[in-house]
Amino acid sequence: MPREPILAQPVDTFTLPAGWAAEPKWDGFRTLLAHDQEQTLLRSRHGTDLTPGFPELVAAAAALPYDIVLDGEVVIWAEGRLAFEYLNRRLNRCPATAARLAEQHPAHFVAFDLLHQASADLTVRPYAERRAALEALFADHHLGPPWTLCPMTTDVDIAREWLSWSAVGIEGAVFKRLQQPYLPGKRAGGWRKYRVRESTEAIAGAITGSLHRPSTLLLGRFDAAGRLRYAGRTTQLAAALARDVAVQLTPAGPGHPWTGRTFSAGWGTDDTLDVTLVVPELVAEISADVALDGVGRWRHPLRLLRPRSDLDPADVPPFGQGNEPAAG
Repeated sequence: MPREPILAQPVDTFTLPAGWAAEPKWDGFRTLLAHDQEQTLLRSRHGTDLTPGFPELVAAAAALPYDIVLDGEVVIWAEGRLAFEYLNRRLNRCPATAARLAEQHPAHFVAFDLLHQASADLTVRPYAERRAALEALFADHHLGPPWTLCPMTTDVDIAREWLSWSAVGIEGAVFKRLQQPYLPGKRAGGWRKYRVRESTEAIAGAITGSLHRPSTLLLGRFDAAGRLRYAGRTTQLAAALARDVAVQLTPAGPGHPWTGRTFSAGWGTDDTLDVTLVVPELVAEISADVALDGVGRWRHPLRLLRPRSDLDPADVPPFGQGNEPAAG
């Protein structure tokens, strides 16, 4: 098994050139799966052993031939969508808890590459050959759920249609050159990924950096009870945007709804941010992708497009409404 999977370079435009194929981008755990006579191993893109958290996939591996390595995405379908939050609940669980969660919300493995088969290293072969071998694997062994063959197309209209599936958890598309070998750990010159992004609004409740030169904005939205709920954080602000934002910020006094709260520096880390609370009155227009957690927060960083002094915080969509536009 490669130590790490091939990576995808983010792109801002949806383009499917000649000689490339497209696949849907899934909202799940990127996973390498190895299966042989002795064991089944699932490993995350960062090398974390995911095997204990997904006993149903280990059991279902009996349907697979020995001596294979698959690249794919572990997903959980719940409540009519891909539910990333149920994947998080599988981490660091005891066997009994993992088994109970697997029974409640079983996982699926969406396979999109075959890296090793019957003592043969397929990573040196072109993507088109690996894809043909993957399709043959599914056909020859009559694989069904929880094993899913990822759709693939060279038709740009079909690929573009996948972008309309964002409501159920398809985040965008991944583009792969048909003649490209598999390049473990590589991003530049490898695959490309396009995320569906939409503009919407949220309220600045805190910043990193200084009031005179904010680095990022911590954004929130009001819930049904009128509480300001943390919804996500922007990427680093460009200098011009930071200046525009700075003149509209007011440091918070006593009684800010986030007083005493800490904010994580990122998913999977215990580090916390050094933040300054501000009066939650500045509305920010942002570009966001469609990935939300189970609570209603954006899982990926947001891009600030511009401050919206023409909008009132009451115009902003309520917490949990994702990329719905503002009422103003």
